[in-house]
Amino acid sequence: MPPADTGASAATRADASAQSSPRTLSSAAPAPGDTADADPDPESGKLRPGGPGFRRMSLALFAAGVSTFALLYSTQALLPAISDDLRVTPDQASWTVSAATFGLALAVIPLSALSERFGRRAMMTASLTVATLLAVIVPFAPSLGWLIGLRAVQGVALAGLPASAMAFLAEEVRAKALVAAIGLFVAGNSIGGMSGRIVTGWVAQAWGWRAALGAVGAMAVVCAVAFRLLVPKARHFTPRKVGPRALARTLGGHLRDPLLCRLYAIGALFMTVFGAVYTVVGYRLVADPFNLPQGLVGSIFLIYLVGTVSSAAAGRLVGRVGRRGALYLAVGMTATGLLLSLLDSVAAVLLGLVLITAGFFAGHAVASSSVSRTATTGRAQASALYQSAYYLGSSLGGALGAAAFHAGGWEATVALGLAAMVGAAGITLYATRKAAAEQRVLRLGKAA
Repeated sequence: MPPADTGASAATRADASAQSSPRTLSSAAPAPGDTADADPDPESGKLRPGGPGFRRMSLALFAAGVSTFALLYSTQALLPAISDDLRVTPDQASWTVSAATFGLALAVIPLSALSERFGRRAMMTASLTVATLLAVIVPFAPSLGWLIGLRAVQGVALAGLPASAMAFLAEEVRAKALVAAIGLFVAGNSIGGMSGRIVTGWVAQAWGWRAALGAVGAMAVVCAVAFRLLVPKARHFTPRKVGPRALARTLGGHLRDPLLCRLYAIGALFMTVFGAVYTVVGYRLVADPFNLPQGLVGSIFLIYLVGTVSSAAAGRLVGRVGRRGALYLAVGMTATGLLLSLLDSVAAVLLGLVLITAGFFAGHAVASSSVSRTATTGRAQASALYQSAYYLGSSLGGALGAAAFHAGGWEATVALGLAAMVGAAGITLYATRKAAAEQRVLRLGKAA
């Protein structure tokens, strides 16, 4: 991967000011296909907090986020029950989660290209519709192989939503409100992840894991309907056909951008930790010395409310400490939570999960909003590459975390997570030093 400034370059280009950063959305000239607004001030017609349409847009994307994460991770809290019923090991059962995220990671780029032609709104609607229809079928999977296969297809279906949603927000929302708007979408993700796991935990305890998956499917249908009724029409989107060569050029341009590459790596590393921890923690809590019932294990996902708060507050955090500072805080919280979770105490494990969740959602909100803010052309593809890296991190985290747990227990899973956070901290530290060097060169140039 080429050297990049991830959060650092984001700080020097986006944190300083629009005047000093030609890469910020507010100062970048609109590119063909990215906006239909030809006014001298391209921000004038975009949505802003308190303005007409902003609340409906926020609620619609919030509902979409709830549905996406509820479906994507619907089997995660059920893994111990699936292992017992189908008589499979934790690392085998974990593929019911990893297959869905891997399918999403593979499909998000081609589906984002289709959104350039058919529109973000249409792509998000189709994505949710197909995914919810599959949710009705998944509970009837006759074997682990069928369950994994259906979950992979469901992940592909969901792929049309994340990158399209972020591109939709980047086109329709004013640049200064973008972090907050994406934070609300990510908050919807956290609510979906939390509610889906809690519902499945208690329903599985009473009626089994298949009934639990059916309950999540019903919840997703309600969210999909709410999204379609609330989402406003796009006002700053111009359809264009994206052929394979044009797509390859756009993706190549993004992958040659050092800033974007580091942001992709940051997202993947944070999601590796999150995927590993929440895939395995159920096995840890149902075993000695905790021996918690399935319903209570599902209820620990109430901790996702912390993620709702931290992601929605990411914009204010960036305003106070900058993007690099926010990333450092996110890494520190996540690493501290991993260490606390090693203690054989329910209180310590829960506090550790609180810190891990808060750190993850804060880091994800900062990194994903930086991608949308940085890309001035091919925004859907830039966001799609981030989503692809992010969900590949989830797939690897879930699979490697479960394999580590099977081989060496919870301590091995924590070691994997700490290694990922060392990588994220190293990328951000490089960015800090690079930004400082650029500032020194700038000062010397002015002095000369």
